[in-house]
Amino acid sequence: MSAIRVRRDRHDIAAEILEIARAGLIRTHLMYKAKLSYGQLSEYVTMLLGKGLLENLTVQKYRQFTHVLKTTEKGQKYLESLKSLELLWLP
Repeated sequence: MSAIRVRRDRHDIAAEILEIARAGLIRTHLMYKAKLSYGQLSEYVTMLLGKGLLENLTVQKYRQFTHVLKTTEKGQKYLESLKSLELLWLP
């Protein structure tokens, strides 16, 4: 018995990245959690940073500086809007 694979469209992937990055993650962890390749993630991160939905922060953790990607307020509002639109499609 094979599992049914559903393809994600660009909006689903962008929303998933924003949802995962709410707490702030390094690029590698975000890549693994979103199940994307490095190239795919780079494309989406560039787009989301350009739109102001994602921000690149430098934080100090254990005496080292780390670059973290985190969802912005605008990104949070975008996710809320998407969720309210999904509710309209429910039967």
